[in-house]
Amino acid sequence: MTTPTRTSDQVVRPSQTVAPPKLTITVLSGGPGAEREISLQSGVEVGDALASLGHTVYREDIAPENLAALARQVDAVFVALHGTFGEDGQVQSILERRKLRYCGSGPEACALAIDKPRAKAQFVERGIPTPRWDVATPESFRAALACWTLPLVVKPPKEGSSIHCHVVRDFPDLRPKTESVLERYGACLIEEYVPGIELTVGILGDRALPPIEIRPARDFYDYAAKYERDDTQYLFDIDLPAELLQHVQDMSLAAHHALGCRDFSRADWRVDPAGKRPYLLEINTIPGFTTHSLLPKAASRVGLSMPQLCDEIVRMALRRRPA
Repeated sequence: MTTPTRTSDQVVRPSQTVAPPKLTITVLSGGPGAEREISLQSGVEVGDALASLGHTVYREDIAPENLAALARQVDAVFVALHGTFGEDGQVQSILERRKLRYCGSGPEACALAIDKPRAKAQFVERGIPTPRWDVATPESFRAALACWTLPLVVKPPKEGSSIHCHVVRDFPDLRPKTESVLERYGACLIEEYVPGIELTVGILGDRALPPIEIRPARDFYDYAAKYERDDTQYLFDIDLPAELLQHVQDMSLAAHHALGCRDFSRADWRVDPAGKRPYLLEINTIPGFTTHSLLPKAASRVGLSMPQLCDEIVRMALRRRPA
């Protein structure tokens, strides 16, 4: 396993590398996926943040059949596309073919991270604990379900924002919930349900930001709790040993590197209260940048405002040569 640099809650300052006083940046958001509305919100927040620093910003809603936004020559492209087309490596492949600098992970890392079963296999290979899982298909789901006891989680293998994700606690719900995911996606990830504390750790460059505990008022941290409600609590003062929280930060950075991610990401965890054992659920290569989103909250905790966070991410892209 990669041994990451130890981190803490110290203030993180933006890179001292001198950037041009004014940049031209395209912010991509929207897209064709189920997370379109959240992506549009992220695009607005990122665009406003960068514009507040004096950058010239073009906000573009992009889709596979409409790539006109990429014809403009800019200093960098900020990809704020969540889910399909943006977080699965498709738009990154197009940007690389066009020799455009862009923020975030490359196409291979994006494709790997969004594919939850493949990503979890990488975590296991690197010794990073993750809940037990299986992948069911229409042909195999009856046999697959017979191997599990409740509660468990059923969700799409390649989706974000808890869309069509179900925590199944009652046996009569198991088959219909699984079939609903299979009907939409052709496959279903079945995952061990880990009770306890939900944590998230943002990654910025090679730094693990302070963990955030998520306390939803609902049964679990679903789409509504993430984006529509204001009663979800986000806590930095977490009732867990400092050594455990540091270990979660270290493993988050290790998982980020294991998938080949760069610039920024977010690692989502559950911590079993009985054994104080953390389990990594997934890595998000393009986490949200909305007013409810967690990476900006963690950055703010260490002294980075939203404009500074977005500017730092753009500077990382500028330090790379186009592929």
